[in-house]
Amino acid sequence: MMAQLIKIPIRHRAKPDELPGIVGRARADRRTKNLTKRLGPGDIAIIDHCDLDRVSADALVRCQVAAVVNAAGSSSGRYPNHGPQVLIEAGIPLVDGVGPEVFERVPDGALVRLRGATLYKGTDAVAEGCLQTADSVAATMAEARAGVSAQLQAFVANTLEYVTHEGGLLIDGIIVPDLRTRMEGRHVLVVVRGHHYREDLAALRSYIREFRPVKIGVDGGADALLEAGYRPDMIVGDMDSVSDAGLACGAELVVHGYPDGRAPGLARLERLGMTAVVLPGPGTSEDVALLMADEKGASLIVAVGTHNTLDDFLDKGRSGYSSTFLTRLRVGGKLVDAKGVSRLYRPRVSGWALLGLILAAFATMLVALAVSPVGHIVLLYLGAKWDAVKYWLAGLFS
Repeated sequence: MMAQLIKIPIRHRAKPDELPGIVGRARADRRTKNLTKRLGPGDIAIIDHCDLDRVSADALVRCQVAAVVNAAGSSSGRYPNHGPQVLIEAGIPLVDGVGPEVFERVPDGALVRLRGATLYKGTDAVAEGCLQTADSVAATMAEARAGVSAQLQAFVANTLEYVTHEGGLLIDGIIVPDLRTRMEGRHVLVVVRGHHYREDLAALRSYIREFRPVKIGVDGGADALLEAGYRPDMIVGDMDSVSDAGLACGAELVVHGYPDGRAPGLARLERLGMTAVVLPGPGTSEDVALLMADEKGASLIVAVGTHNTLDDFLDKGRSGYSSTFLTRLRVGGKLVDAKGVSRLYRPRVSGWALLGLILAAFATMLVALAVSPVGHIVLLYLGAKWDAVKYWLAGLFS
């Protein structure tokens, strides 16, 4: 008697991409602005960014990441930062507070899966945090707004304290070395990769075409100019966030150094075999760029993406407004925000006016040809040529 065969089901081991959740390549970096340079669509960004700012969140959205996993808390409640809200509104899941161990447990480029608030590598859970929602972000923002007055008081106190030490900036300015780029009597466009810099550059297209200002990119602002189709005349900054392609575009390079003469950004340019001018000065690189344009005789300075609000400075992690406050006092009426220029400026000759001028000139030529003897001969000649073209076309289809 033959033994009866019994089929024993084989247990199927699911592949990572068959399990529920969001699957993607992990891209990890503790500095968000460095990470965004190598993120691609569908990647899962692993960051360590307390109080995620709006500019960084916008960059993550443009990279089309599938999700963001933050080792820190994206909102500490210190002030109402808008980064988490930007991600949630873009439909990008955000998991907070997974801890710094995630950078050791997840190799860069590994295939990972995010399900809820848990990050998996294969079938092993490697990190777990708090999944942010629209409601949780709104609640954190509301709490942060309640404490803004205390932040404002501390901010003003720090500003006044630093102004006491840096007051010489208002009187003496900065000492600018000899530069190849000439600015005297010209408009100067200073571009910082801040909030809405793309929209500002697009709005200024007619202004740039007509006035041809000197274009200064502050660090990553050089890449912003190249992205918009312009070659920067000068790049100013500590050279930590501008790309190699930006540095090699042919612009004059000015490294922002500390007042004591140290310039850490110079080491990168030396490794790339590039020469640069060192400009020591207090404050931020965008402050130095504005002061430099003023010292070199610019007639108007147009600022794109610069930081000039309380939210901007809290986003940048600055406790005071000293150097920027003094810079704007010194530059004075020369400085105009890009939004103001785009709202007030209109091209001297509009497109419709130019079209009307062309049509009027064409009509004048037709009238002149019609009333003059020579014009009558010309019209007969053109008519004969047109008849010849018609006969030729008819022959092609006959």
